[in-house]
Amino acid sequence: MGLLVAAALVAVPLTASAQPKEQPKEINLDEPETPAEGTEPAEAPEAAPAEGEGDEAGLGDICKIDPSACPTIDLNKEAAKDLNNETYAVQQIYALRYHRFEVNPYFGLTMNDQFVGHNGPGLAINWYLTNVLAIGVNGNWYGGLNTPSDFNFQTSRAARIGEPITEYQWNANANFTYVPAYGKFAGFSDFIFHYDFYVLGGVGAISTRPMAVVDPDNRTFDWKPKLAFHVGGGIRIFFNRWFAAMAEVSDYIFFDELENPSVAQGRAQDKSTWLAEGKSFTNNVQAQVGFSVFLPFSWEYRLPK
Repeated sequence: MGLLVAAALVAVPLTASAQPKEQPKEINLDEPETPAEGTEPAEAPEAAPAEGEGDEAGLGDICKIDPSACPTIDLNKEAAKDLNNETYAVQQIYALRYHRFEVNPYFGLTMNDQFVGHNGPGLAINWYLTNVLAIGVNGNWYGGLNTPSDFNFQTSRAARIGEPITEYQWNANANFTYVPAYGKFAGFSDFIFHYDFYVLGGVGAISTRPMAVVDPDNRTFDWKPKLAFHVGGGIRIFFNRWFAAMAEVSDYIFFDELENPSVAQGRAQDKSTWLAEGKSFTNNVQAQVGFSVFLPFSWEYRLPK
């Protein structure tokens, strides 16, 4: 019995050592691996779609969900286009006008009256409700500065006819101002000027009276205010954020009274005969040059968080 147990103990390791060791498996990457017996072969990957079919395969779900969102362009052609690498930079406005006062002294020069000049100083004050819209007032003073032109003198002497002319005393208007465009340009080598264009319109009054030309020995006229309308436009060139030079063309429109070009016989002293019948539609177009000061002088930008 003891001999049998010993023999069995000796036989076990001999049996184990007699089994051959498993050799490492060689893998050939050039050939597909043969599946082991009893296992299903792995599914081969789907072939890449042909040109033009990829868009439909990739966008099919989008087109099914929302046909209106389905692109109608050839994505392959669009992807092949060159990119536009140009970058656009939008800078902050150089001189904000929002909630600032503009004080604008200027001098006006007559542009359309060949017989008498109505030159004089003026002042405009504007309050900007937004960055482009303002309400304000302006006024002109002409008293003592009306001057008959040399052309009027030469014409009257040559034709022996006096041309009825009027003189202005003052003008005042309430206006709306709108700034449709602004920008910048380079000047004096590398110095950058900022500018803006503006248009305006309003209503007011103007005080005028005829100048006695036909019968100055007997006729004298009184000042009378008349309803006037004001339209115009101009440009401002900024030297810093609160100071700018300005040039403007304004038209003051009203109905004026003119001197009667004839003298009623025996009624030279009758004031009712001094004025011509009806009223004359008048455009007083003048060029205004001056400067603008914006108050307060500085501000802070409030950027979105």
